[in-house]
Amino acid sequence: MSGKTIELGLDTFGDITVDGEGRALTAAQTLRNVVAQGVLAEQVGVDVFSVGEHHRPDFAISAPDVVLAAIAGKTERIRLGTAVTVLSSDDPVRVFQRFATLDAISDGRAEITLGRGSFTESFPLFGYSLAQYDELFEDKLELFTKLLKQEPVTWSGTGRPPLEGQRVYPATEHRLRAWVGVGGSPDSVVRAARYGYPLILAIIGGDPRRFAPFVELYRRAHAQLGTEPGAVGVHSPGHLADSDEQAREELWPHYREQTTRIGAQRGWPPVQRSQFDEAVGPFGSLYVGSPETVARKIANTVTALGLDRFDLKYGSGTLPHESLMRSIELYGTRVIPRVRELLAGSAAA
Repeated sequence: MSGKTIELGLDTFGDITVDGEGRALTAAQTLRNVVAQGVLAEQVGVDVFSVGEHHRPDFAISAPDVVLAAIAGKTERIRLGTAVTVLSSDDPVRVFQRFATLDAISDGRAEITLGRGSFTESFPLFGYSLAQYDELFEDKLELFTKLLKQEPVTWSGTGRPPLEGQRVYPATEHRLRAWVGVGGSPDSVVRAARYGYPLILAIIGGDPRRFAPFVELYRRAHAQLGTEPGAVGVHSPGHLADSDEQAREELWPHYREQTTRIGAQRGWPPVQRSQFDEAVGPFGSLYVGSPETVARKIANTVTALGLDRFDLKYGSGTLPHESLMRSIELYGTRVIPRVRELLAGSAAA
C-alpha cells in the first residue's frame, strides 16, 4: 500500500462530553461541537469524516445524515459518511433517499457504512424484534443493494412491503458510495463480498493482526464468486496529544468510565489500567500517543492487513471538546503526512 492511495479518516459517535469542570454537556451542545470538529477535520487535511448512529443517552447522534448535512454546508472537500447506519431497524428506501440528498448537497461527497450495530436500542424503539437480528439485515441489505443501481426496483422480503418496478428519488449524480461494517463475524465478511460492498472492520480489542484472516476470507470469497474485491478499511479508537504520556493520561479516566459503564450492561468486569496500557501498546487496538507513535502504529496496521482505509475513532467517552479538537489537529497536520511518508518508504523498500 502506498502513502498516496491510503484514505485516512476520523470517526465519532458523538459521545456526550464534559466541560472543563467535569460537567456533562447537553446533547445539543455536543452536536454543535461535532459540527465544529468536522469542519476542523477538513481544514487540517483529513480525507473522510464519519459519524455513527446510536439511540442511547450517552451518544448524541441519532440522525447522522442531518449532522453531516450541517458539516457539508461548511466544507468543500472532505468526504462525509457514517461510522455505522443501523440498516436492520430502518427503511432502506428512506436511508437511500436521505443519503442521496446528502450526496447532492455535498456535491458528491456522501458515503454510508451499513451495519447491524453493536447496540440494540433501535430495535424496540422502531418496533423490530431482536429475534430477527440477522434476518432483517440480510433482507434490507439485499434491497439497499438494488437501490444503489438507481434502476426500477422489484423486490420482496419480510422487512418491509414489496416493491414492483419502483423508482426511488432523488437519484445521485455519481452513485452513492457504500460500505458494510463488520465486527468480526466470518458470515458477515462473506455477505459483504456476496453483495459487492467494500469492507470496514471494526477493531476495538486485541491485536489488529488477528484480523488478517478476515481480510483473506473477503478476498477469497470474491475469487470464488468471480468478482473483484472492494476496498478494505479499519475503524479503531484512539487519542492524540503532544506526548505519549499526555495522551494516555488524558484518555484513561474517560475511557475507564465509558468502558466500565457499558461493561456493566453487558456483564463485563470493570476495566483495569493494566488492560488499558496493553491496548495502547504496540500490539493493542487503541491508537493513543504522540503523533509519531500513532502514525507508526497506523502504518503497521495498514501494512499488516493490506488496507485501503484507516479511520480513527477520535472520541471515546467524555473527553472534553478542547481535547478532541487538539487530537483532530494533530491527526491531520502530523499523523496523516507521517503515515503517508512511512507507507511510501515501505513501498519503495
